[in-house]
Amino acid sequence: QVQLVESGGGLVQAGGSLRLSCAASGSTSDIIAMAWYRQAPGNERDLVATISSGGSTRYTESVKGRFTISRDNAKNTLYLQMQSLKPEDTAVYYCTADQDVPYGTRRHWGQGTQVTVSS
Repeated sequence: QVQLVESGGGLVQAGGSLRLSCAASGSTSDIIAMAWYRQAPGNERDLVATISSGGSTRYTESVKGRFTISRDNAKNTLYLQMQSLKPEDTAVYYCTADQDVPYGTRRHWGQGTQVTVSS
């Protein structure tokens, strides 16, 4: 099993920066890809960025050039560095970890952390 604990959310002004963290515990050696999702009230949960076990990254178009996803495998921690924040970035941000299990891949979710960007 994998447990994910997120931190770093809060209130920030437009144009500011924020860094989210997601600490993984449990069977961390089995984790392959990790990702950040976000969900605004009344909206669907959308993929923000992904990072593979090898460090390859992908971003949704709206955050490309502003957000950076990274992972520290030694600390079992996932990060999302957010810059040039906009009010439309306001959402609950969730981290995920894909665990390699004998029958396939199991996706674990964090509890979510609120990010609010004021204009």
